[in-house]
Amino acid sequence: MARAISEQNDLLWRLDNIQFSYNGTPVLREISLELGRGCCYGILGPNGSGKTTLLDLMGGLLQPHGGTIDFLGQPLASWPKKQLARVLALVPQDFMVRFGYPVREVVEMGLHPHLHRFAAPSVEEQELIDQALELTGIAHLANRPVTRLSGGEKQRVAVARALAQKPQVLLLDEATSNLDIHHSLEILHLIRSRFEEQGMQVVAVMHDLNLASFFCDRLIFLKKGRILCQGPTGEVLTPENIAAVYGVEAEVRPNPFTNCRQVSFRLPLNP
Repeated sequence: MARAISEQNDLLWRLDNIQFSYNGTPVLREISLELGRGCCYGILGPNGSGKTTLLDLMGGLLQPHGGTIDFLGQPLASWPKKQLARVLALVPQDFMVRFGYPVREVVEMGLHPHLHRFAAPSVEEQELIDQALELTGIAHLANRPVTRLSGGEKQRVAVARALAQKPQVLLLDEATSNLDIHHSLEILHLIRSRFEEQGMQVVAVMHDLNLASFFCDRLIFLKKGRILCQGPTGEVLTPENIAAVYGVEAEVRPNPFTNCRQVSFRLPLNP
């Protein structure tokens, strides 16, 4: 049985003084974080600031070169891979499938952590696959080879596969980067509803500040591999922090149309 997120275990991750380098070049430095239940988290920062690396460390795909990571009160490295996959799913930035599996089979792969070896999905699990295809708007693509999809369609397949995995925690690495406006909002609405109605916990790497304002309860800003600031979205999404992180002038205003903060920005007039 997978360890479940219980009300008694409010802390999802504890990262203590995490260090990570690629080929001797530091990418993350002195990262200490506690991420708890009840919030959608956004990780933001410029290109090369370490966002994807941090997410891969939290998902157990990479091991830190210094410091410790606990997940649900246990060292992350102690989790058996299959057991971790029953609890946690990752939607990568670039979803790659090199063989022409039909879309439905790729989504079905999300069930593998829950199946016994060589077992076929049950009727209920087949219905779960159907639901994931419908919710992500790709049911009409079910029999198409995944190698013949557009980038945006592949990204929705990745989200559908993650939902079929029935995770308690979902990690998103720029999951809407290849999607148009309609499908970006649709996917974010879908994931947010899973968080609010079913308690699925979410951590998302994002580039778009306005989508992050719409989707996230708390933000973590990275710059040059360090945490520049973190906190509730309404407190840290400020012109001062945006200028410090991205080097642009920004204006942040409440938007009654979206009921969240709207960011406008430009290059500094006097750099």
